[in-house]
Amino acid sequence: MRRALPVLCLAVLLGAQTAKDWQSVFPVNKKSLGVQGANPYFPLTPGYQLSYRDGKDTDTLTVLAATRVIDGVECRIVEDREMKNGLLVELTRDYYAIDSATNDVYYMGEDVDVYKNGTVAGHEGAWLSGVKGASFGLMMPGKPREGQRFYQEQAPGVGMDRVEIVSETETVVTPAGTFRNCIHAAETTPLEKGVTGHKWYAAGIGPVKDAGFVLAKYGSISQPK
Repeated sequence: MRRALPVLCLAVLLGAQTAKDWQSVFPVNKKSLGVQGANPYFPLTPGYQLSYRDGKDTDTLTVLAATRVIDGVECRIVEDREMKNGLLVELTRDYYAIDSATNDVYYMGEDVDVYKNGTVAGHEGAWLSGVKGASFGLMMPGKPREGQRFYQEQAPGVGMDRVEIVSETETVVTPAGTFRNCIHAAETTPLEKGVTGHKWYAAGIGPVKDAGFVLAKYGSISQPK
């Protein structure tokens, strides 16, 4: 990154891009990145919480009031608690920045604690933009459109998730309600060839389904950390 410039360039573009390429370079004005803005498909209001269930397993996302500077950008922190059979198996702090000019949400990295038998056993999947060759990716465009393809993570050997928006009009039924005109995102990674994940996002809500996990409840909590 050339720090004298007001633009952050994401990753190295290997060859000319075509319409079928995954977008890997995101020229953004550094001054417009931060915690101000609002993306309807990825709310980042402090205190907002989404809870998911897949059988007896749960996953809870909480937008914290705290922020952290990553790669020179103030980021909102989202805590992710994954429980399996009543036990904490993973605690993640994800870092996001919003482009106030476009409401695009960028993924700046994550700190990960993997638990085993109640104690931290590792940090698999952790990465931060600007560290060890990692660069931030686009988590959710302010105006997602069918056919868009972009990297969400660019941490070589750690996280290289990429997304294709395959639909803007799907209906998802969950315990928390029925959501129409959802964004359907198909996720792949060159680190696991042949594997595709699927997520659905509803306007004004955020993620409503992630593979087998479906939204059970959502809303604001009184005192986010």
